[in-house]
Amino acid sequence: MGSRIMDRIDGKRTVFSSVAGILRMPSTASAQRRGRLQTAVTVRGTCLLHGFTLVELLVVISIIGVLTSLLLPAVQAAREAARRVQCSNNLHQLGLAVGQYEHTYKSLPPGGVVNQRTSWTMWDGQFDVQSGKMFSWIALVLPFLEQEPLFDQFDFDVSVLEQTNEPQATQIDTLLCSSDDSVGRFYLSNQHTKGKRFAKGNYAAWVSPFHVDWQTIVGGAISADGRSLRQIEDGVTHTIMLTEVRTREHPQDQRGAWALPWPGATVLAFDMHVPDVKINGMYQPKPPPLDPLAASLGLTQRPNESSATFTGVSLRGGNVDVLFGCPDPNVAQFEGMPCGDYASYHWLSAAPRSRHPGGVNVAFVDGRCGFLADEVDENVLAYSISFNDGQPPKYDDYVR
Repeated sequence: MGSRIMDRIDGKRTVFSSVAGILRMPSTASAQRRGRLQTAVTVRGTCLLHGFTLVELLVVISIIGVLTSLLLPAVQAAREAARRVQCSNNLHQLGLAVGQYEHTYKSLPPGGVVNQRTSWTMWDGQFDVQSGKMFSWIALVLPFLEQEPLFDQFDFDVSVLEQTNEPQATQIDTLLCSSDDSVGRFYLSNQHTKGKRFAKGNYAAWVSPFHVDWQTIVGGAISADGRSLRQIEDGVTHTIMLTEVRTREHPQDQRGAWALPWPGATVLAFDMHVPDVKINGMYQPKPPPLDPLAASLGLTQRPNESSATFTGVSLRGGNVDVLFGCPDPNVAQFEGMPCGDYASYHWLSAAPRSRHPGGVNVAFVDGRCGFLADEVDENVLAYSISFNDGQPPKYDDYVR
């Protein structure tokens, strides 16, 4: 029995030894293949490993460049679309704040806390934006923008130029459109703000289809001393109330200064002229309903207006934002933000502006937002800003 077991073990050892030998010994065919491989990759001691040639590398780089050039505009367009939505959301929040202000005080905010002139000319209207306490309508709605602590820092018994706590120098995120570069920008003028810094934002109200200083007679939804919703005769769903403005880095350019009731800062006017009438020996615009003059066509403040050219102090084609000082006007023109000095031009109007291609965001009195095209019909926009012209809405082709 024991001898048979040992025979089996010896037999297995023999089999295992044979298999191991087979595994250790390369076949003749395998050796031949290795020899051919070594011959193929070695010639006279030189390694011929394959890789990219310079031409192939340049072709690949060119293809990548072409693909990048095709994809980059699409990526940028997608980013701008997202920014435009964010800016529209901010405008919507501002419109809701105005609505809450009206619900609380039974009136829309005034165009500014200023004095009215008792004597005037057509070029120096009733609403004197550089008088009184000079608080903007935005400053008044701060509690409804979740900015009550900032609102409480204002002393409304003195001018906005005399604030001890400097609340006007605070930037508010809700007032910033990410398409513009307003973060960190401010306005300061020794002549006009007594050296006070005013933070900038990107939203304003249309206070008149004519001029800022005549919002008392030819007004918008937010204008003059404020008005109730019942006075919006054209309907809260058809009257455009708010829009966007751009800022410049220059600290002496007032555009965007959110605490001031000045043109280009928080108020705009479309510059659609109306006939004038003489009352009590003084000329003033003809009261509503709005009666646009055809002579104004081509000279109004349409969105992103930048086509004006200058001859002295006169304009040829288009219009400019008329400000209390226009620093570096040639640079402003190059930046697509033309401006003129009120001391020379003697009217107050400014255009809505944005970096969104093709137009600006707008908000109606009811809080609804849309996108207004740059090429909007001038009469249509004038009627859409006016709150009591009695004209049916015709803006559908220009607001989306």
